[in-house]
Amino acid sequence: MKTFATAGTFESNDCIVTVKKSDVLTIEIESVVFEQFGIQIEKVARQTLIDMKIDHIHLFIKDKGALDYTIIARIKTACKRLGVYHA
Repeated sequence: MKTFATAGTFESNDCIVTVKKSDVLTIEIESVVFEQFGIQIEKVARQTLIDMKIDHIHLFIKDKGALDYTIIARIKTACKRLGVYHA
């Protein structure tokens, strides 16, 4: 059984998302644009997990200017790879 999974790259305009199972939902963000967009990144991440009905995971996003749709795709892919999302 996998303990964590990742998706994405650390290229410009992309992000690396790492997820691992947890007893609670936690979101950690490291971003080159955190001052300007940190709240938006967290909002997108949280809403994506709500839509996926996932509430027991640790989500780490290392962002380098990714747009919302990229963040969403990376979260979904990482969760699929971990085996906690099936769509």
